[in-house]
Amino acid sequence: MSEQMDIDGENENNNNNNNNGNSELYPIAVLIDELKSDDDAARLRSVQALVRIGNALGPDRTRNELIPFVTESCDDSDDILKALAESISKLIPTVGGEEYAYTLLQPVENLCLVEDSGVRESAIKTFKIIADAMPSEHHSLHMAPLIRSLCDQDWFTSRISAALAIPKAYEKANEDENVRNEYIQQFQKLCTDDTPMCRRAACKALAELVEFVPPSIALTSLLPLFEQLVQDDQDSVKLLCIDVCVALAKNLQDDVVGENIVPQALKIANDQSWRVRWSVANKIVSLCEALGKEVTEKDITPIFKRFLEDTEPEVRSVAASKVAGVAQLMNPLVVIDVIVPIVKIMINDASEHVRIAMAGSIMGLAPVLGKERTIEHLLPLFLQFLKDQNCDVRLNIISNLQSVNTIVGVDLLSQSLLPAIVELAEDRQWRVRLAIIDYIPLLASALGVEFFNEKLSALCMTWLGDNVYSIREAAVKNLSELTKVFGIEWSAENIVPKVMLLYGHSNYLFRLTALASVQALSTVHSKQVLQTQMLPLVIRATQDPVPNIRFNVAKTLKELSKRVDQEDVESHIKPALNNLANDKDIDVCYFAKDALAVC
Repeated sequence: MSEQMDIDGENENNNNNNNNGNSELYPIAVLIDELKSDDDAARLRSVQALVRIGNALGPDRTRNELIPFVTESCDDSDDILKALAESISKLIPTVGGEEYAYTLLQPVENLCLVEDSGVRESAIKTFKIIADAMPSEHHSLHMAPLIRSLCDQDWFTSRISAALAIPKAYEKANEDENVRNEYIQQFQKLCTDDTPMCRRAACKALAELVEFVPPSIALTSLLPLFEQLVQDDQDSVKLLCIDVCVALAKNLQDDVVGENIVPQALKIANDQSWRVRWSVANKIVSLCEALGKEVTEKDITPIFKRFLEDTEPEVRSVAASKVAGVAQLMNPLVVIDVIVPIVKIMINDASEHVRIAMAGSIMGLAPVLGKERTIEHLLPLFLQFLKDQNCDVRLNIISNLQSVNTIVGVDLLSQSLLPAIVELAEDRQWRVRLAIIDYIPLLASALGVEFFNEKLSALCMTWLGDNVYSIREAAVKNLSELTKVFGIEWSAENIVPKVMLLYGHSNYLFRLTALASVQALSTVHSKQVLQTQMLPLVIRATQDPVPNIRFNVAKTLKELSKRVDQEDVESHIKPALNNLANDKDIDVCYFAKDALAVC
């Protein structure tokens, strides 16, 4: 390698005349040497810098020397090979542009043979980038032989890569029907391969290939492959068939979908393997959208009902999370007759994961049913979920409250909502308390200022004195978010005075939190509030006996100096900082001087 690409040797004369050129080329020479180093870290560093090496060598030498060397280096560690695949995708301009992009296919083909799936996935991504860059006339000359070679290899990894590469190759061979037909024939063989991993890759690629083929080809060539894969004896193959089902439903005419696709979807959905049923339940919304409202109500609704009642909690959980999405494609009366009765049962499901999923999705039924039906059928369920023993269930209901509030109004929710919020706010687990704080601005927006002032304002101030720092930190941030929701005037009247009072507490942690609150509120308040209410408090805090308070005062004054008039900076902030700069505590002095530099 050093003999092939010896920059130092080739440029020796130039380097004697131009020391600056030598300094520029020397790092590249080091990277080239590191390509054949025994040290993995050195090789990785060099592989990640292939573009720099290629730019230094120029297009001709990159194509004739660097790429052949890289092609022979595909027996390295998986991490280096993955980095190599990613670097090759960036070499198209370096080899001379799109006209020579095909020269990068050979190292990519070698990477497609590697046993590690991560390397192959990176190689396929690079293959697609190269395919998009290549001129159309190059596809039949260079890409078709590569696909042919991958398909003919004995080792199954090459056939896996071939299956994943064919959809992009088919898309790009749009001017050559013979090549396209060859790709379809090769793909048919891959779908019936003896190796389950290859059939799984083909099934995954089939959903992508359907998007590029004409409906006639999809009907005559790909539909039989899909029907065959549905009958596969491997669950890992069958669970991917639902994506193919969705793709075919979008590509084919309604009569063909009703005759051929729907029966296959029903067959997959009724599979004995819970993993296959889970995959269908997970894609149920996409399936319903592809099949249309009429087919959904007639054929998919019974399937969805069975998923919600499945014996496996994993299937029930994923189906519960899709309730709102499926309901949007149903008549409201069907939702009431089919979905709501099952939800009533699932409220008491033995699996907390099922209840959590349902609590996160059920609120989405309110826009579907409308006000009267929501009040009659859903509101009792919401309130029952709010009494669940699992805090995540209650949090999911509260976090999705706004969609219900817009339908039924806050009056019907507030009486039962407040006890649940208070209970969560006082939960022994600090992470639960933290979660409810994150939802407070959303609740404030949904419930309105009157309800908030009456029921929740005091709770927000209580969090400022929590024993856990993360809670106090979130509570401080919460104050600025509430100011954005209700406005500066509301905050100046309801929040700022309470923060002022908080500083009078005997516990220094409360006083520290008050300073943090001033900093947070200063970013959303007007100059008038800063100058008349906040700044006097911070100036007073410079006399605090606790050094931690005083250096935080310096930090706060630094922030306030950016937001008040220069007159206040000169008359109040600078004198206070000068006093702190002479403090006996070294940290206080440091932060005071840092703030003075800004002033």
